Amino acid sequence: MINKVILIGNVGADPEVRALEGGVKVARLRIATTERIYNRQTQETKEHTEWHNVTLWRNLADVADRFIRKGSQVYIEGSLRTRDWTDKDGNKRYATEIVANDLKMLGRRGDAPASGADNSYGGSYGGAAQSSQSSPSPSGDIAASAPQEVDDLPF
Repeated sequence: MINKVILIGNVGADPEVRALEGGVKVARLRIATTERIYNRQTQETKEHTEWHNVTLWRNLADVADRFIRKGSQVYIEGSLRTRDWTDKDGNKRYATEIVANDLKMLGRRGDAPASGADNSYGGSYGGAAQSSQSSPSPSGDIAASAPQEVDDLPF
């Protein structure tokens, strides 16, 4: 069985980053993907934007914290996870999110809105946690990988 998601989209807000009690970093991103649909009969193009919740752990969370800002274009690869909980009113709630195991920053080097970030270099982040897919993106920007986690999120 395969549970794989690949997204290329724009970050809707600065990452929400937290450190858990053990010092493990976790970040949450909201990513928008837009699909353009052309209707041949009416000759009109419509856009449909879908918002995705993405969770990044450890090294990926650190890269997101340091380099990703609202408007950044990113490539995300990961898997779908659905969590459930009971809210304070006793209602059962659900959330579906993407747990990322690969992150690449896209766009031109001069497009990075992160202040002080020097994106003039390529390279991989992640140390021993790197996957074979964590090579620099075609534009030479930052790439990172981290193992998947199944822990509950503190968000």
